[in-house]
Amino acid sequence: MDICIVGGGPAGLMAALWAAKNGSRVTVLEQNDRPGKKLLVTGNGKCNITNTDQDIRHYHGGDPLFAEVVLQRFTAQKTIGFFTKLGIFTKNRNGWIYPYCEQAQAVLKLLEDEARRRKVRIKTREHVTGVDRFEKGFTVHTEGWQYPADRIILCGGGPASSVQGSSADTMELAARLGHSIVPPLPALVPLRGRGKAYSQWAGVRMDGMVTLYINDKECRREMGEIQFTEYGVSGIPVFQVSIDAIRAVQKGHHVLLTLDLLPEFTDDELEAFLADRKDARRGLTDQELFVGLLPDKMIRVITGKSPRTPEAYAKLLKAYPVPVKGAHSLERAQVCSGGVSLSEVNPMTMESRLVPGLYFAGEILDVCGDCGGYNLQWAWSTGALAGRAASHRDNS
Repeated sequence: MDICIVGGGPAGLMAALWAAKNGSRVTVLEQNDRPGKKLLVTGNGKCNITNTDQDIRHYHGGDPLFAEVVLQRFTAQKTIGFFTKLGIFTKNRNGWIYPYCEQAQAVLKLLEDEARRRKVRIKTREHVTGVDRFEKGFTVHTEGWQYPADRIILCGGGPASSVQGSSADTMELAARLGHSIVPPLPALVPLRGRGKAYSQWAGVRMDGMVTLYINDKECRREMGEIQFTEYGVSGIPVFQVSIDAIRAVQKGHHVLLTLDLLPEFTDDELEAFLADRKDARRGLTDQELFVGLLPDKMIRVITGKSPRTPEAYAKLLKAYPVPVKGAHSLERAQVCSGGVSLSEVNPMTMESRLVPGLYFAGEILDVCGDCGGYNLQWAWSTGALAGRAASHRDNS
């Protein structure tokens, strides 16, 4: 059986290994000059393979049950076991799983080595331009060749990331084959705030709490290092809430972030602390009052032009408002939300419900995960299920 896989990223490589395991002839078509380029930048180059906390709340898309079924069939534990057999010894950092060497390059090398061992053909610089469907199979067209296939797995990812070759082309192929596409939007991305005052705090980094409100309703809270930029805010806690924030902005909802810049204090504790500090330091200006408590740039932002009471400062520091205008560019996003509609895919096999013999894996589907190894786990799970199912001759 001939299986053609479009896209040589994490999902495509995983699908190839599982398809070849059952003796199928597997060809991977990758438009870059080498496979796995996105894998090399994951986890800041350290490759956060997966996460032991696989609560379904970490995955977002059109159907939470779909993701749950997939992740139960190929779990994080199976992923760790798979990579252990491949030669990757892992380390656990509060549930975030990395290769012990902390090098994404090592993970990619072992995947490529295993692909060669299983006689997978990886064809690079092959940009797929179309797919013809026949009664018994497909023909995949590239700019320079045609590849006949009994079954196809589309793993081309999405348009997010600055990695060369990131695009919505594979989603467009799925659409031409009859599938509905939820429009892709940036996810795990810095957020732009309304207004023009953000340049004052550009470059500041502070640990804090980010709370997302949509139409004045609290939706999510995330702790971590907040990065303050000339256009708004960034950092992992901002990335985590950005998935819901951008979808809400796109729908025209009112989206607000509040930043708790001193999460160690309750509101009352901070008010009392500032009142005592002011009383003990009589004669100091408000800006001088905050020296040693906040970074210099943040002091200027918080104190502004008019003095405030300790109560007012406490409220501002515990819930600094950032009205969200939108996201940074898709190039700055780690992944995108949106993709092939989940109602048109079988979560047990990743096969299309509309086109027999067509399978999907990875970011092309309308599921995206939080930071912390969740998007790689999605790639491993969907890739394994698609490759295994596509290579079964009695599968339909």
